[in-house]
Amino acid sequence: MPKDYKIWQVIGASAVGTMIEWYDFYIFGSLATVIAPLFYPKGNSTLALIAYLSTFAVGFVVRPFGALFFGRIGDLVGRKYAFLVTLLIMGGATALIGFLPTYATIGIFAPIILLLIRVLQGLALGGEYGGAAIYVAEHVPDARRGFYTSFIQITATLGLFVSLAVILIIQNTMSPEAFRSWGWRVPFIISILLVAVSLYVRLRMKESPIYEQLKSAGMTSAQPLKEAFTQWENLKRVLISLFGATAGQGVVWYTGQFYALFYLQTILKVNTTSANYIIAVALLMGMPFFVFFGALSDRIGRKRIMMLGCILAAISYFPIYKAMQAASGSNVVTASSQPNPITGAISLTPQALENGMLQPAKEVLTYVSFSNLISNPVAWKLIMLIFLQVIFVTMVYGPIAAYLVEAFPAKIRYTSLSLPYHIGNGVFGGLLPLIGLSVIAQTGNIYAGLYYPVVVAALTFIVGSLFLRETRHVKIWKEMED
Repeated sequence: MPKDYKIWQVIGASAVGTMIEWYDFYIFGSLATVIAPLFYPKGNSTLALIAYLSTFAVGFVVRPFGALFFGRIGDLVGRKYAFLVTLLIMGGATALIGFLPTYATIGIFAPIILLLIRVLQGLALGGEYGGAAIYVAEHVPDARRGFYTSFIQITATLGLFVSLAVILIIQNTMSPEAFRSWGWRVPFIISILLVAVSLYVRLRMKESPIYEQLKSAGMTSAQPLKEAFTQWENLKRVLISLFGATAGQGVVWYTGQFYALFYLQTILKVNTTSANYIIAVALLMGMPFFVFFGALSDRIGRKRIMMLGCILAAISYFPIYKAMQAASGSNVVTASSQPNPITGAISLTPQALENGMLQPAKEVLTYVSFSNLISNPVAWKLIMLIFLQVIFVTMVYGPIAAYLVEAFPAKIRYTSLSLPYHIGNGVFGGLLPLIGLSVIAQTGNIYAGLYYPVVVAALTFIVGSLFLRETRHVKIWKEMED
């Protein structure tokens, strides 16, 4: 059992690095509406946004490949070395975006290079999360694993929050024109400093004690990929973890945070800066609940909290998003679409009902200052509706690291854990904003994008309720004693 390790130093070092990687990854999405017109041909803002979101989605689709590659390294060489490499790749790729010329300067090479950089980011993130979660879990007592690993669970939302905070601070120091011209580059370039600090901290860390015991006893796996995915007993755990936990967790996470941001800005026409503040405040309010539900899972179990979060999300999304539409004041009721005569792409225009007539929606909650925004009751209605979605996020995400670590044996834990996590989050969750906006563009129904997360969350609730095993009593330290 761990007694002599400085647990909070371990958690701090792991969490800071992981938060920075999430910041790097999500700064891309947080700036979607600003950057999209700069890297694609002019003339169709919806085409540019969908193309940008497609580039955004590529980063998610490649995450499982990063999970396999770095998971194997983590099981063969060590947890520490795997996430040192991922940090360097992520930091370098993010900084490159800050210096990348736009479409106006280098033409078609701009989106191509952006796509390649996004692939590198996705590969790096695919190896990062599993390493950090396992590293913390393999340092802490069995009875409090949910509580301690929940601090790693905060990092994804904290990374998104920090990305929004950095954007807002920079926006407030310059004119909107300057920010759209060159100011958007600053959040990416800042990553160089953040990564340098994190790299210094991580280089001072020691290897996980459980992995050290495995290695000294000669119990590490020589072929972690083969053991993880060709032996039915472990493959079954991977599939149940994917469809009974991480797929639903992925769509709940991205609906409650990213899709909500895109929906406010793109569909409800809430001012971009105001929408960022609304999401940021809701995230800040919700973050303590990751620890609350992580700690609660040590007492009542991981499974029931995650399943409750999935089913609450599935039955609540339509009422919540209809309430957001009503609260925003933009009166958007549909979205008209028209094919571009040259590209064939669908152009999307949110339509508001004014005096019984449909017309293009006007921007609402125009940002003046944070104090004015925060004193606006409309803003608070939207904040609370986002906060409610973040609570669902904390219910499914807070306990899931502890569950995943406990579900797989130590010698193939990094490989086995990383794949279902990154398919669930990267593919099922990460594609959600793109799917949602595309469906709305095709149908004109501003709520149609919600069918996807509702169905996936409901499916996860059914599969998880039937097949997911409760792992709260699993003692991963005992595995080293047997």
